Amino acid sequence: MGLVWATAEDLSRNRARVLSLYRQILRSLNSPALPLSFAARLSKKAEVRAMFWVGSDERSQHNIADLIDAAEYSLSFLRKGQLPPRHIN
Repeated sequence: MGLVWATAEDLSRNRARVLSLYRQILRSLNSPALPLSFAARLSKKAEVRAMFWVGSDERSQHNIADLIDAAEYSLSFLRKGQLPPRHIN
């Protein structure tokens, strides 16, 4: 099975969506509904930044779609005032 590599146009098409997800996740981590201390919030934000930074080098269309789906899934939990599960079974 071969990977389908993203072109420059594909990457630019996803840019706005990815930036929006990134900002929404960081903003959601400030929610008072989340049971996090100040230090834990900073740690989670650093974790999010690192994940998006590593994901920015991705060039496979399928992997990019999976990363966007994972970000949307995590955001759905954060909007409910919950932390996303660490491991999905």
